[in-house]
Amino acid sequence: MSKKTKWLRLFLTLTLGIISTFSHAVQTNDSVTLYTPYTKISVPPGESIDYAIEVINNGTALQNVDLAVTGMPRGWIYTLKSGGYTIGQLSVLPGERKSLNLKVDVPLQVNKGNYKFNLAAGQTTLLPLVINISEQGTFKTEFSCGQPNMQGVSTSTFTFNVNLKNQTAEKQQYAFVADAPRGWNVTFKSNYQPVTSVIAEPNAPQSITIDIKAPDRVEAGKYKIPVSASNSSSTSNLDLEVVITGSWNMELTTPTGLLSTQITAGETKQLELMITNTGSSELADIKPEFTAPANWAITFEPKKLDKLPSGSSTRFYATVKADKKAIPGDYVLNLEAKTPEVTSRISFRVSVETPLLWGWVGILIILGALGSVYYLFRKYGRR
Repeated sequence: MSKKTKWLRLFLTLTLGIISTFSHAVQTNDSVTLYTPYTKISVPPGESIDYAIEVINNGTALQNVDLAVTGMPRGWIYTLKSGGYTIGQLSVLPGERKSLNLKVDVPLQVNKGNYKFNLAAGQTTLLPLVINISEQGTFKTEFSCGQPNMQGVSTSTFTFNVNLKNQTAEKQQYAFVADAPRGWNVTFKSNYQPVTSVIAEPNAPQSITIDIKAPDRVEAGKYKIPVSASNSSSTSNLDLEVVITGSWNMELTTPTGLLSTQITAGETKQLELMITNTGSSELADIKPEFTAPANWAITFEPKKLDKLPSGSSTRFYATVKADKKAIPGDYVLNLEAKTPEVTSRISFRVSVETPLLWGWVGILIILGALGSVYYLFRKYGRR
């Protein structure tokens, strides 16, 4: 074989090897596909986006795919994970696919607009992705409540569930302030404990409860309770609203506070009673009622009170007639004042005495007995 022929064969061998290697490289790059259904997403600043991505090996050989994110805007944070691990390369068998997760954290301070970047598999396979920032990013605090309005009676405790979100890039300490009317009690709680301030992580929501109690005898109406969470760089205000429907309460007693008296069996006695509206709402249709021993009678004057404003008092009278056969001793009368909303009760002790006539009769019997003894002593004593 001539030298010319040997050199020709060597040249052909090298050329075919290079072509084969080049063809294999092209096949390797073309055989890998990156897929996700959501290639353009619109979010506000501060959001986190999780891309579920499939790495598909369409070829006939095992592929060790180098993964990288290119073109990511400065200040944005991302992680590539698969099987719970942070990865930079993924091995895919022929005709199979592997799942990976790309998480992108959008910063809070970002301009509105479209931001483009790529997930690269090797040198030539790219998955273009676009994130549209829907609004101009700010450095702020969010203090919100899903139900900022509550209604109840004045004795209720109004509990508001509030969400505090630190929409900044750093850990922040927030102080709580309430601008409530005089006499109102406002308590901020975190993890069921009263607090005056909390520390919030960046872009992390925190649950706060606010307990509001109205002062005693507050009038029915609508009350606004402004609250705020603030620090040196930002403040967020929230208006809570409490609607007081009023409370119903009353006290039945006597003008002197004395709840006992005396009466003679079979006779009558008038008791002076007093009703005080100690609630925050007007009372209407107040009816006095009683329970008493058998054969006792009680009548009221007036028989009904139409209205009694909050904080005011009125007097009425109960005429008691004791049973004429009542044995001397103590008896209990249960008196009450009722409305459809509230009832007040007192127990009145009544001491029954013997009628005066029977007292004189007893005295006369005693005197008669003494006289009889004296007469017998005079008549038969000298014998």
